Amino acid sequence: MLSMVNRLARPIDRIRLLGRELKTASKQEAALLQEQIDILYKRCQLLQKAISLAIASIVCVSLIILLLFSTHIFNLNLSAAVEIICTLGLIFLIGSLICFLWDIQQALHSVKIEINRIKRF
Repeated sequence: MLSMVNRLARPIDRIRLLGRELKTASKQEAALLQEQIDILYKRCQLLQKAISLAIASIVCVSLIILLLFSTHIFNLNLSAAVEIICTLGLIFLIGSLICFLWDIQQALHSVKIEINRIKRF
């Protein structure tokens, strides 16, 4: 979670910096800056989804612990609920990791744009 939250701060800061550069950029450079800003914003959205899914997975694990504790203390049969919540938790975790990997791919694409920008100017 900490890694994802820290990763989210970087594109947000970069968007602010590029926004300031955009005000004084030429039309050609402005188009490249806007493309980078769009990618960075998509990355922010991906990271927000990854964080939300990771939190949902953690909630599922917490619920499983509560259900298992309740099963032991109150002699309840909650195995079906544990199985369903465990499955959901794994699905949320997988979704979070996919969003995280997609963010990494977008970051590399953004770097490629920056390299092309440097070559042009």
